[in-house]
Amino acid sequence: LSLFDVGLFALANLGESYLLTGKPPKRLGNAHAQIVPYGAFPAADGWLVLAVGNDEQFARLCQVLDLPDLLARFPTNAERVEARKEVVEAISRVLKTQPRGHWLERFREKGIPAAPVNDLAEAFQDPQAQARGAIWTLPHPFLEALPTLANPLRFLSRTPASPSLPPPLLGEHTEAVLREAGYTPEEVARLVEKGVVRIQANERR
Repeated sequence: LSLFDVGLFALANLGESYLLTGKPPKRLGNAHAQIVPYGAFPAADGWLVLAVGNDEQFARLCQVLDLPDLLARFPTNAERVEARKEVVEAISRVLKTQPRGHWLERFREKGIPAAPVNDLAEAFQDPQAQARGAIWTLPHPFLEALPTLANPLRFLSRTPASPSLPPPLLGEHTEAVLREAGYTPEEVARLVEKGVVRIQANERR
């Protein structure tokens, strides 16, 4: 796939909005141009993402956050988009009063789409990452084991990617590559002696 083609297609609603109106959308950071609330919010100990996609979910959100007045004033998404700043600020004030885990548990109970904003440690420890084998461990000549990022193509039905060799050491394949290119052992030795190339010691074993 062309990354350029994919990048344009990933614009989705924003791209289509521009094609229909001729007006480029304004920058909204992590927010959604046509849905409120939808984006990253700070809790007491970290950030989470809320993706409240319809009015029914918003009603459940207001119930969890104990914001009946907010629901009464802005029951429809169109009204919330117009009052984006006020709605987001009201929700943020409440979310900051409790830890992220508290809110995520409550949101799961009520079927409100939400997820943590993870750092890398949290991302690799996430149950989903563990269930899908996001880390491959490879043998290594100088380490007991080398953890590496698992190739996302590992789930292809016919040609799945699989763990192979660890990344080569500096100069590990130099001699083999030069010999394949037509250099004689003597020519390779002269290049090494002059410091032009380097050969990893374990390559000669």
